[in-house]
Amino acid sequence: MTRPVPGLDPALIARFGVDLTQTLGERLPQGASLALAVSGGPDSMAMLALATAAFPGQIRAATVDHGLRPAAVDEAVMVARWCAAAGVPHQTLVLRDAIGRSRIQETARTLRYDLLGRWVAEMGAVALATAHHVEDQAETVLMRAVRGSGPAGLAGIRSHRIAFQGEETPIGFAIVRPLLGWRRADLRAVVVSADVPFVDDPSNADQQFERVRVRRLLAETPWLDPVGLARTAQHVGEAHAALEEIAEWLWSERLVPVGSEGIKLRIADLPRAVQRMLVRKAILDIRQSARITRPAFDHSSNIEPLLTALQAGISATQGGVMGSSDAGMWRFDTEPPRRSR
Repeated sequence: MTRPVPGLDPALIARFGVDLTQTLGERLPQGASLALAVSGGPDSMAMLALATAAFPGQIRAATVDHGLRPAAVDEAVMVARWCAAAGVPHQTLVLRDAIGRSRIQETARTLRYDLLGRWVAEMGAVALATAHHVEDQAETVLMRAVRGSGPAGLAGIRSHRIAFQGEETPIGFAIVRPLLGWRRADLRAVVVSADVPFVDDPSNADQQFERVRVRRLLAETPWLDPVGLARTAQHVGEAHAALEEIAEWLWSERLVPVGSEGIKLRIADLPRAVQRMLVRKAILDIRQSARITRPAFDHSSNIEPLLTALQAGISATQGGVMGSSDAGMWRFDTEPPRRSR
C-alpha cells in the first residue's frame, strides 16, 4: 500500500497531477499504472515523490544500472529503499549490452530506452514518465541549433511521443515528460523539503560530454534564458505539428502502393522542407514495420545528405533504410545486407 509522502507542498502535488494529465492527454485512469524512470538524481526523485503523492497505488518505478560506475549499484539500492518505504513497486534493470567508449551518452540512452520499453510492456503501464525539465529542454535546443537542425530538432524534447521497441518487444510505448515546465532548482527544492534522498551523478560534471559543456554555458551566461529557450521549443513544436498535419495529407495524396514491402512517394516536385518531413516519415514507418532499432534514428536526425542524394537521383541509406529515386518517384526499402568479403 502506498504511504503518504510528508513534507510535500499540496500545491506542487496538484500541479504535477495537472501536468501529467496534459502530457498523457487524459487523467491517469483508475486501476492503470504509470511507469517512472528513476535514476536517483534530484530531478527523478522529485518526480517519484510527486507522482506517488498525486497518484497513490498507481506508480511503478525502475532504475537502470548501465554498468558504467560502481556507485550505480548503491544508487539503485537507495531508490529501491525509498520505494519500499513508500509502498511503490521498484525494479533495478541491469544493462547487459556493452556501451563501448565512443558516443557513450547516445549509446547508453538508446540501450536504456530499449530496456525500459521491455519493462513497461511487462508492467502493462500506460506510459513511461521521465524527469526532463526546463533546463534539459534549453540544453537540447542549443545543441541541436548549433548542428543546424530543422523544425523537428528545434522543437526539442517532446512532452509525449511513441517509442517503438525492437524484436524482443515489438510494441510501441508512450513516453511522457510531465516536468518540462519545471525548473531544475524547483525540483531540487522538492526533494530537500520532503527529505527525499538523492545523489548527484558525477558524469553530470564531466566536460567531455557535450550536454555538460552546454549546461555550464547556460549557467555562466545569464542572458541565455532557459525558460525563453524552452518557450521557443514549444512554439517551434506547435508550428511543426501544423506542418506534420499538412505532410499527412500529402502522404495520403502522394503515396504509391508497392505491395507489402517498401514505400514509394511522388514527392520530387515538392519543396525541400516538405520532402524532409515525408522522407523522415517513410524512414520511421519502415523502421517500425521492419523492427529496425540500429542504427539510431528519430525525429531530430539530420537527413540533409539523404535528401541531396535523392534530388540528384542517387541512392543512399540512413537509419537502416535505403532511398532511391527514379523518374520523379522516391522509393524507400530496408537497407540490403552488406556483402562480406
